[in-house]
Amino acid sequence: MKAVLGKYGDNIHLRKKNSIVHYLKRDFLLYVLLLLPMAYLIIFRYAPIYGVLMAFQDYNIFEGINGSEWVGLDVFKFIFEQNSFYRALKNTLILNFLDLIAGFPAPIILAILLNEIRHVRFKKVTQTILYLPHFLSWVIIGGMVYLMFSSGGMANSVLSSIGIGNIEFLSQKTNWLIMYLAIGVWQSAGWGTIIYLASIIGINKELYEAADMDGCSRLRKIWHITLPGIKPTIIILLILQIGRMLSIGFDRPFVMGNSLVSEYSDVISTFVYRIGIGSGDFSQATAVGLFQSIVGLVFLLGANYIAKKIGEQGIW
Repeated sequence: MKAVLGKYGDNIHLRKKNSIVHYLKRDFLLYVLLLLPMAYLIIFRYAPIYGVLMAFQDYNIFEGINGSEWVGLDVFKFIFEQNSFYRALKNTLILNFLDLIAGFPAPIILAILLNEIRHVRFKKVTQTILYLPHFLSWVIIGGMVYLMFSSGGMANSVLSSIGIGNIEFLSQKTNWLIMYLAIGVWQSAGWGTIIYLASIIGINKELYEAADMDGCSRLRKIWHITLPGIKPTIIILLILQIGRMLSIGFDRPFVMGNSLVSEYSDVISTFVYRIGIGSGDFSQATAVGLFQSIVGLVFLLGANYIAKKIGEQGIW
């Protein structure tokens, strides 16, 4: 009888230990610290989801969401009939795809090269220089690009002085596209190396020591140890990048674009700005944003599914 009661008492004690109240009392300060980020997520990430309803309304800013007329999918039908939307969609996919090709390998290569540098001071200075562009806003970068590469900029002044003549870096479509990609890589590649350097540091050093004993060259160690060691990180970041194929920042194309290259620079974010802020049509802007999010989710799930099918580790 005592054994049964003792076992029953132990079960009660175990349930109490596993209860929410027990954890709240034990980790009270941790939960208090969690309140601020949770409040941020609820206010700025989840509460605005209510605004998605505007995509299905003829939204009136004075009537609000509750007072606006419901129109179903009419807003989406109207958007899909516009040629300007398909141009923005095409440009978004093209620019993101080219960014993926040009920009995704850059931080991997930089991280491997930095890892191979043996001079500590030179390595630190190089890392700092590579990280700096990430902290500059695109407005500042756009001003620098204009001063350097406009028709009367520094680059064309140098080219003219040596007899080559002016090159339209920012007003000729192909040249603008090259500049757009090059400046994007310059701005983001250094910051992206942080993730890959952290992944490289986690590789077992004994593998490199064993490779040295076998007489492997640096290139062989990179190919057979470093790259396989950071492969899971590469796959995860690639999946996330593919998931953002339909999402593009507003600052970069808006600052670097102009009327002469609008055939390439007009993307979904500038399209939303033009119809949402410029024309005051919040229903259309919300509908485009919702379409963008749904397609991005499909891309993300598809990339994760393919990665798992070929035997790689996905993001979940």
